Amino acid sequence: MGRGAQSLARVAVVVRAGAAPLWWLGLLGAAVGGLVPGLTGRRIGLLAGAALFLVALAVTSVARRSRYTHFADAATRAGRSDVLQDRAVTLKLRRRALRWWLLGAFAAAVVSSFALPGTLGLLLAGAGAGLWTKALWLGRRERDTETLLWVRTDWMSRGPVGKQAKGFRTTGIAAGDAVPGGARRRTAAPKRR
Repeated sequence: MGRGAQSLARVAVVVRAGAAPLWWLGLLGAAVGGLVPGLTGRRIGLLAGAALFLVALAVTSVARRSRYTHFADAATRAGRSDVLQDRAVTLKLRRRALRWWLLGAFAAAVVSSFALPGTLGLLLAGAGAGLWTKALWLGRRERDTETLLWVRTDWMSRGPVGKQAKGFRTTGIAAGDAVPGGARRRTAAPKRR
Protein backbone atom coordinates (compact mmCIF):
# COMPACT_ATOMS: atom_id res chain seq x y z
CA MET A 1 0.00 0.00 0.00
CA GLY A 2 1.04 3.54 -0.60
CA ARG A 3 1.97 5.90 2.17
CA GLY A 4 -1.09 6.79 4.25
CA ALA A 5 -3.32 4.25 2.50
CA GLN A 6 -5.37 1.89 4.64
CA SER A 7 -7.30 -1.25 3.82
CA LEU A 8 -10.89 -0.90 5.06
CA ALA A 9 -13.56 -3.54 5.67
CA ARG A 10 -17.28 -2.90 6.01
CA VAL A 11 -18.38 -2.95 9.66
CA ALA A 12 -21.74 -4.60 8.90
CA VAL A 13 -20.05 -7.33 6.85
CA VAL A 14 -17.63 -8.07 9.70
CA VAL A 15 -20.60 -8.38 12.08
CA ARG A 16 -22.52 -10.62 9.66
CA ALA A 17 -19.51 -12.87 9.07
CA GLY A 18 -20.09 -14.81 12.28
CA ALA A 19 -23.89 -14.87 12.05
CA ALA A 20 -24.42 -17.62 9.46
CA PRO A 21 -21.82 -20.08 10.84
CA LEU A 22 -23.15 -19.67 14.41
CA TRP A 23 -26.74 -20.08 13.23
CA TRP A 24 -26.15 -23.23 11.15
CA LEU A 25 -23.68 -24.88 13.55
CA GLY A 26 -26.04 -24.08 16.42
CA LEU A 27 -29.02 -25.64 14.65
CA LEU A 28 -26.95 -28.68 13.70
CA GLY A 29 -25.74 -29.02 17.31
CA ALA A 30 -29.35 -28.74 18.55
CA ALA A 31 -30.50 -31.35 16.02
CA VAL A 32 -27.79 -33.75 17.18
CA GLY A 33 -28.88 -33.02 20.75
CA GLY A 34 -32.45 -33.86 19.82
CA LEU A 35 -31.32 -37.38 18.90
CA VAL A 36 -29.68 -37.97 22.30
CA PRO A 37 -31.93 -38.47 25.35
CA GLY A 38 -29.34 -36.93 27.70
CA LEU A 39 -29.42 -36.86 31.50
CA THR A 40 -32.31 -34.41 31.77
CA GLY A 41 -34.34 -35.63 28.80
CA ARG A 42 -34.99 -33.97 25.46
CA ARG A 43 -37.93 -31.83 26.60
CA ILE A 44 -36.10 -30.09 29.43
CA GLY A 45 -32.96 -29.63 27.33
CA LEU A 46 -34.82 -28.12 24.37
CA LEU A 47 -36.95 -25.85 26.58
CA ALA A 48 -33.81 -24.60 28.33
CA GLY A 49 -32.22 -24.15 24.91
CA ALA A 50 -35.20 -22.11 23.68
CA ALA A 51 -34.88 -19.79 26.69
CA LEU A 52 -31.13 -19.44 26.12
CA PHE A 53 -31.77 -18.78 22.42
CA LEU A 54 -33.90 -15.74 23.32
CA VAL A 55 -31.37 -14.50 25.89
CA ALA A 56 -28.45 -14.88 23.44
CA LEU A 57 -30.44 -13.14 20.71
CA ALA A 58 -31.21 -10.17 22.95
CA VAL A 59 -27.75 -9.86 24.50
CA THR A 60 -25.82 -10.25 21.23
CA SER A 61 -27.98 -7.80 19.32
CA VAL A 62 -27.49 -5.00 21.88
CA ALA A 63 -23.96 -5.76 23.11
CA ARG A 64 -21.54 -2.85 22.63
CA ARG A 65 -24.09 -0.78 20.72
CA SER A 66 -22.94 2.35 22.53
CA ARG A 67 -19.41 1.81 21.22
CA TYR A 68 -20.71 1.27 17.67
CA THR A 69 -22.77 4.46 18.00
CA HIS A 70 -19.83 6.44 19.39
CA PHE A 71 -17.51 5.27 16.59
CA ALA A 72 -20.18 6.00 13.95
CA ASP A 73 -20.83 9.50 15.31
CA ALA A 74 -17.10 10.31 15.40
CA ALA A 75 -16.26 8.63 12.07
CA THR A 76 -13.99 10.39 9.60
CA ARG A 77 -14.28 10.33 5.83
CA ALA A 78 -12.25 7.64 4.06
CA GLY A 79 -9.36 9.00 2.01
CA ARG A 80 -8.94 8.63 -1.73
CA SER A 81 -5.96 6.35 -1.20
CA ASP A 82 -7.87 3.99 1.14
CA VAL A 83 -8.62 0.55 -0.31
CA LEU A 84 -12.15 -0.82 0.21
CA GLN A 85 -12.08 -4.57 0.78
CA ASP A 86 -14.59 -6.68 -1.14
CA ARG A 87 -17.44 -8.26 0.81
CA ALA A 88 -16.41 -11.81 -0.14
CA VAL A 89 -12.82 -11.20 1.00
CA THR A 90 -13.99 -9.75 4.33
CA LEU A 91 -16.29 -12.72 4.95
CA LYS A 92 -13.59 -15.24 4.06
CA LEU A 93 -10.90 -13.65 6.23
CA ARG A 94 -13.21 -13.09 9.21
CA ARG A 95 -14.61 -16.63 9.12
CA ARG A 96 -11.09 -18.04 8.76
CA ALA A 97 -10.05 -16.09 11.88
CA LEU A 98 -13.05 -17.49 13.80
CA ARG A 99 -12.94 -21.07 12.51
CA TRP A 100 -11.35 -22.67 15.60
CA TRP A 101 -13.74 -20.86 17.94
CA LEU A 102 -16.68 -21.98 15.83
CA LEU A 103 -15.53 -25.60 15.66
CA GLY A 104 -14.84 -25.63 19.41
CA ALA A 105 -18.28 -24.20 20.13
CA PHE A 106 -19.92 -26.78 17.87
CA ALA A 107 -18.00 -29.62 19.55
CA ALA A 108 -19.05 -28.29 22.98
CA ALA A 109 -22.68 -28.14 21.80
CA VAL A 110 -22.58 -31.78 20.68
CA VAL A 111 -20.83 -33.01 23.84
CA SER A 112 -23.15 -31.04 26.14
CA SER A 113 -26.12 -32.79 24.54
CA PHE A 114 -25.34 -35.85 26.65
CA ALA A 115 -26.32 -33.76 29.68
CA LEU A 116 -28.77 -31.14 28.31
CA PRO A 117 -29.88 -32.13 24.78
CA GLY A 118 -29.86 -29.25 22.30
CA THR A 119 -29.30 -26.49 24.87
CA LEU A 120 -25.89 -25.20 23.84
CA GLY A 121 -26.73 -25.59 20.16
CA LEU A 122 -29.74 -23.29 20.52
CA LEU A 123 -27.58 -20.84 22.47
CA LEU A 124 -25.17 -20.68 19.51
CA ALA A 125 -28.05 -20.24 17.07
CA GLY A 126 -29.36 -17.37 19.22
CA ALA A 127 -25.96 -15.67 19.12
CA GLY A 128 -25.94 -16.00 15.33
CA ALA A 129 -29.43 -14.49 15.09
CA GLY A 130 -28.30 -11.66 17.39
CA LEU A 131 -25.36 -10.83 15.12
CA TRP A 132 -27.66 -10.78 12.11
CA THR A 133 -30.04 -8.45 14.00
CA LYS A 134 -27.11 -6.16 14.86
CA ALA A 135 -26.09 -6.04 11.18
CA LEU A 136 -29.67 -5.04 10.28
CA TRP A 137 -29.52 -2.28 12.93
CA LEU A 138 -26.26 -1.03 11.41
CA GLY A 139 -27.91 -1.14 7.97
CA ARG A 140 -30.80 1.04 9.15
CA ARG A 141 -28.32 3.53 10.58
CA GLU A 142 -26.32 3.53 7.33
CA ARG A 143 -29.48 4.15 5.28
CA ASP A 144 -30.64 6.94 7.59
CA THR A 145 -27.30 8.77 7.44
CA GLU A 146 -26.61 7.78 3.81
CA THR A 147 -23.07 6.74 4.72
CA LEU A 148 -21.42 3.33 4.91
CA LEU A 149 -19.26 2.47 7.94
CA TRP A 150 -15.78 0.97 7.48
CA VAL A 151 -13.05 -0.16 9.87
CA ARG A 152 -9.35 -0.65 9.25
CA THR A 153 -8.55 -4.30 8.62
CA ASP A 154 -5.53 -4.23 10.93
CA TRP A 155 -7.84 -3.28 13.84
CA MET A 156 -10.25 -6.22 13.42
CA SER A 157 -8.61 -9.00 15.41
CA ARG A 158 -11.20 -8.61 18.20
CA GLY A 159 -14.03 -7.37 16.01
CA PRO A 160 -14.91 -3.96 14.59
CA VAL A 161 -15.21 -2.31 18.03
CA GLY A 162 -12.58 -4.34 19.90
CA LYS A 163 -9.76 -2.88 21.97
CA GLN A 164 -7.52 -2.29 18.95
CA ALA A 165 -10.17 -0.34 17.03
CA LYS A 166 -9.88 3.43 17.29
CA GLY A 167 -12.82 4.45 15.12
CA PHE A 168 -14.67 4.09 11.83
CA ARG A 169 -14.32 5.66 8.41
CA THR A 170 -17.25 6.57 6.16
CA THR A 171 -17.98 6.56 2.44
CA GLY A 172 -21.01 7.34 0.34
CA ILE A 173 -23.87 4.87 0.15
CA ALA A 174 -22.83 3.52 -3.28
CA ALA A 175 -19.26 2.54 -2.33
CA GLY A 176 -18.21 -1.10 -2.18
CA ASP A 177 -20.08 -4.22 -3.19
CA ALA A 178 -22.39 -4.56 -0.17
CA VAL A 179 -25.61 -2.68 0.58
CA PRO A 180 -26.35 -1.06 3.97
CA GLY A 181 -26.41 -3.87 6.53
CA GLY A 182 -23.73 -5.88 4.74
CA ALA A 183 -25.83 -7.96 2.33
CA ARG A 184 -24.54 -8.58 -1.18
CA ARG A 185 -25.34 -5.79 -3.62
CA ARG A 186 -27.59 -7.15 -6.35
CA THR A 187 -26.75 -5.99 -9.83
CA ALA A 188 -29.54 -5.67 -12.33
CA ALA A 189 -29.41 -8.41 -14.95
CA PRO A 190 -29.02 -7.15 -18.51
CA LYS A 191 -32.30 -7.14 -20.45
CA ARG A 192 -32.57 -9.56 -23.33
CA ARG A 193 -34.03 -8.44 -26.60
